[in-house]
Amino acid sequence: MGFLDILLGRTRPAPPDLDRLFGLPSAAVTLEAAAGFVPTGQGSVCFTTVEGTAFDEIRQEAGALLNADTERDATVEFSRDEYGYTWLLSRRAPSDLPALVGDLHAVNTALESGGFGPQLLCSLVGFRDAEGRTLALVYLYKRGTFYPFAPLPGKKRDNALELRIRAVVGDDLRIEQDLERWFPVWGAPGL
Repeated sequence: MGFLDILLGRTRPAPPDLDRLFGLPSAAVTLEAAAGFVPTGQGSVCFTTVEGTAFDEIRQEAGALLNADTERDATVEFSRDEYGYTWLLSRRAPSDLPALVGDLHAVNTALESGGFGPQLLCSLVGFRDAEGRTLALVYLYKRGTFYPFAPLPGKKRDNALELRIRAVVGDDLRIEQDLERWFPVWGAPGL
């Protein structure tokens, strides 16, 4: 940060820390005990699609890395959303959240070490309660923070639930304080 930044009150965003993803299993225990939400066994990584052979190779390596584990009951799928972003969806048994988090971390790390860190947008893990409500804990790569996203039918959000979940997992995860950065991830794979 430069002298002019200090004078003008500008701050730099927190650097990404992919190891924060490993806080999700303990947050899941808290989330289940306090709010009744359990993991669905689905998680995804979203990144900006880049054309070129280097990116295709990294993407193929990430898929092969996750599919190489023959002892796991899992699937990996790639898809593209209506905005042109690419999603990698990993499915595991709902009881195997630590392995799912390991999958998401491995994909993020592979893209980051391949020089595609700037293309990483977010990762998320899906949860569901006994009433069938869905919830995602979303990790913003560029901010190094999490936020809850609770979709409702008709592209609406359950803001009250999101704020409640923020309070519930606030001790387990670094929560994004700027609510304007709690972007909706409508139709995200894994939700």
